Amino acid sequence: MQIIRFMTKEKKIAWGTDYDGHTAALLTGDIFSSFTRMGQKEVVQKLLPPIQPAAIFCIGLNYRLHARETGMELPPYPVVFMKNPGSVAAHGEPIQIPDSCSKIPEVDYEAELGVIIKSPVKNVSEANALEHVLGYTCANDVSARRWQKNAGGGQWVKGKSFDTFCPMGPALVTPDEVGDPQDLMVECILNKKKMQQGHTGDMIFSVAQIISYLSQSATLLPGTLILTGTPAGVGFARKPPIYLTPGDVVETRIEKIGRLENRVISERLDARVK
Repeated sequence: MQIIRFMTKEKKIAWGTDYDGHTAALLTGDIFSSFTRMGQKEVVQKLLPPIQPAAIFCIGLNYRLHARETGMELPPYPVVFMKNPGSVAAHGEPIQIPDSCSKIPEVDYEAELGVIIKSPVKNVSEANALEHVLGYTCANDVSARRWQKNAGGGQWVKGKSFDTFCPMGPALVTPDEVGDPQDLMVECILNKKKMQQGHTGDMIFSVAQIISYLSQSATLLPGTLILTGTPAGVGFARKPPIYLTPGDVVETRIEKIGRLENRVISERLDARVK
């Protein structure tokens, strides 16, 4: 099942399925445990991110070919960092180039498979880890490279956490439709040009291994979003480098899951900026 989260005409937040680009069949109940499909159709006024994450864990250097293009050795353990949940953006919502990143080009794309946790999980084995997956989604781990490498005090979080730096969606796709998460094509399209094309089978650490590792002596809450790494082809590794600029349109496409599209604007053009 493909599940969307959206705003109705009455400005209420709802869950739905069978989205046709205009309406969706309402879902009622607890999306993380038990929900019911209603016969009622509702107009989708605005698509929202499939969830508002409880936390966002990210895995760096998790594709062999991506590690190779950066010139770094394969990590012995998952490289873990986090993004601010406030950085989440929906399908169709613009990615903002922060004012602090506007003078020196540095904002990069990273198409990624997103995994959403459905139930509290702690110390889960790799064999049982996928039982705790609510669904999968398309995501883009947008990154300000100068901040990531130099301006964050040696930590990546700030350079990964600007507003709109975690586009996700448009839908959450349940595991029964996706099947094996290690058998999916992941692509990034920038201005209709393919920049990234990778296969989740190239992951150094599988989705099940990542969930098991993150849950060691630490509870993952329902609604936790895990970004599982990006394939080769990122902008900073190209010669010359390619960075996002206002006017660009960037897409994440994942087999069996869908297509996430966001245009790029300057932060100062966003009406939400006070």
